[in-house]
Amino acid sequence: MENQTLGLGWSTMNTTMGNETLETMPQNALEVQVVTIFLVLLICGIGIAGNIMVVMVVLRTKHMMTPTNCYLVSLAIADLIVLLAAGLPNISEVVASWVYGYAGCLCITYLQYLGINISACSITAFTIERYIAICHSIKAQFICTVSRAKKIIAFVWMFTCVYCVMWFFLVDTKEVTFSDGVQVNCGYRVSRNLYTPIYFLDFTIFYVIPLVLATVLYGLIARILFMNPLPTTPQDPDRMSYKHQGKPYNSIKLPSKGNKSTNSRKQVTKMLAVVVILFALLWMPYRTLVVVNSFMDPPYLNVWFLLFCRLCVYLNSAINPIIYNVMSQKFRAAFKKLCKCEQKRTDKAAKYNVPVYYSVMKDSSHESPDHDLTEQEDLNGFPGPSKKVNFTDKCIDTRTTYSVA
Repeated sequence: MENQTLGLGWSTMNTTMGNETLETMPQNALEVQVVTIFLVLLICGIGIAGNIMVVMVVLRTKHMMTPTNCYLVSLAIADLIVLLAAGLPNISEVVASWVYGYAGCLCITYLQYLGINISACSITAFTIERYIAICHSIKAQFICTVSRAKKIIAFVWMFTCVYCVMWFFLVDTKEVTFSDGVQVNCGYRVSRNLYTPIYFLDFTIFYVIPLVLATVLYGLIARILFMNPLPTTPQDPDRMSYKHQGKPYNSIKLPSKGNKSTNSRKQVTKMLAVVVILFALLWMPYRTLVVVNSFMDPPYLNVWFLLFCRLCVYLNSAINPIIYNVMSQKFRAAFKKLCKCEQKRTDKAAKYNVPVYYSVMKDSSHESPDHDLTEQEDLNGFPGPSKKVNFTDKCIDTRTTYSVA
């Protein structure tokens, strides 16, 4: 039996025997086609729209540009690649044979694995960033910066782009002639015993290692964040006053500002932990199937289970924006603002060209925990220095300057 592909191209499994051909071209059952097209369009449509919104709100909103959110942008772009390169081509494949030609076979396979591997690397990167920010908060002020996050992301993308070049030499198109036509498949050009070690290499580097590392680091984060009080800086005025009064600091209730910062850190950590857990669960069916089929002859190729594995992969790339919206007040507010901005542009809202100046005194008693934190607060849990910030309204042309105390 020729090598049977199980890449994310999800091409029809090649079951021809040597030079023999079937009498008629094999076709998927009608119910398989209907269910596949409906669910793939639904999941990919929601995922593409959601990930585009994540990229837009982070890049267009100044206070959203944090190190963690930079990694989430990288993850969103990688998920977009997976949905576009693996999800949408599956719609045409389930109805007919491979229609994208030889160049499409190479490029689409390359993009599939590029998106998959960068997703895993981005998850690993923000897990390490959260560990440093929470467990080593003093060092985090110098290590966990936006500029450093951008450099790490650039390195991850360059490394993964080079690593995935090998797929250009591992796949090819094959034509099989039937009595009623010619079927084209995008599959492996090498034998099964050659591409199996590559699968196990990917399985180890981009699934096992990220999950083991995430388990260890989130365990350490939970011990610090949920079981022990967060450390404070020596310059904390409240701590110094308690020390001079001869009262133990741990016996005094933390100021409301510190409590808000702690709650924000916990909320962000929970959200990222959910992203990692879903990554592990939704990729498990496909990864398990690859491992099992590496030792089975013939491999297990039930059409409904294969569809389930595909949909889990697509769902993993589509569900992250929904998690951000549900678990993060910052993202939820940014998504709402983005939708309002687009609606105003559509309705051609009136534009004001007169600059307006405000002097705003910050009143933390009326603000939500997620919105009164600066980037440095969100990173380390402590207020940043007072400074003047210029905000430019993205919805209209008015330039509004705020002088924040």
